Amino acid sequence: MRNRFIYICNHFLSFLMSTKILIIGACGQIGTELTAALQTRYGAANVIASDIRKSDDKVFSESPFEILDATDKLGIKTCVEKHQITDVYLMAALLSATAEKNPEFAWELNMNSLLHVLNLAKDKLIEKVFWPSSIAVFGKNSPKKQTPQHTIMDPSTVYGISKLSGERWCEYYYENYGVDVRSIRYPGIISWKAQPGGGTTDYAVEIFHEAIKNDSYTCFLKENTMLPMMFMDDAVRATIDIMNAESTEVKVRSSYNIAATSFTPKELTVEIQELLPNFTINYEPDFRQAIADSWPESIDDTTAANDWNWSATFDIKAIVSEMITNLKSTLV
Repeated sequence: MRNRFIYICNHFLSFLMSTKILIIGACGQIGTELTAALQTRYGAANVIASDIRKSDDKVFSESPFEILDATDKLGIKTCVEKHQITDVYLMAALLSATAEKNPEFAWELNMNSLLHVLNLAKDKLIEKVFWPSSIAVFGKNSPKKQTPQHTIMDPSTVYGISKLSGERWCEYYYENYGVDVRSIRYPGIISWKAQPGGGTTDYAVEIFHEAIKNDSYTCFLKENTMLPMMFMDDAVRATIDIMNAESTEVKVRSSYNIAATSFTPKELTVEIQELLPNFTINYEPDFRQAIADSWPESIDDTTAANDWNWSATFDIKAIVSEMITNLKSTLV
């Protein structure tokens, strides 16, 4: 029994050492914390971070860093060959609100970067691909409550259109070329470490910064706008978990629904006021309101739970506690 245990441990360690990871778009909201988590799991030397420019976050001093444009097909290929990459996490994207201001560039970045990486996997230069989708793939005719894994998808934003197209490409490359591509549909992501990245759910990050610094916040969504949200720790864990699941467990090769909690700006305000009683909020909805109105209020993630045992940890109370506790120590 002891020899068997030693064999399993050695085999696992060999697997970790042979895994070489490239994160494209590592300096973004999710990419930064994903980089740190992957460094812990695989060792900093086995995680290659890349972005169009280098962040001064200390996490990027731990691993090799490459200046890399996600739309540069040759640059990505050269980087993959240089570092003998096995797994690519493609995190580069122009998010919903920002994409509406520059639709053509958003399409080029969001779509061409994916096709470049899928083709590298098709040509056997890499083994596995992670590419994130989003709840933005759903639209006005999708069920609003407990939006199912398979349903009507009619996005009305450039970001949503590119993500839905990407899902179709992922499934196509899996079905036709055997590319081991894995994906999850992120809801709104909340983190105290990273700055907002131009998304429609970013109010749920901005609100904490303003609550601590100024005791007030002006929200760009209406008070009763219900949206699915997730704490960063859960999002990063879901990303790593699906990449480490057995291939046979990953039965959806477009993208999986994942969920944690849903709330409105008003409900979030009430929770914040439990810890910061002087906090006040005003509402001045802008163009992002129409985007939010086209998205689900809650997500059914039963398929992910059944296939690879996904489950979230943080509810709204836990998120508020973590955000305020940590931001108080960093902002004040």
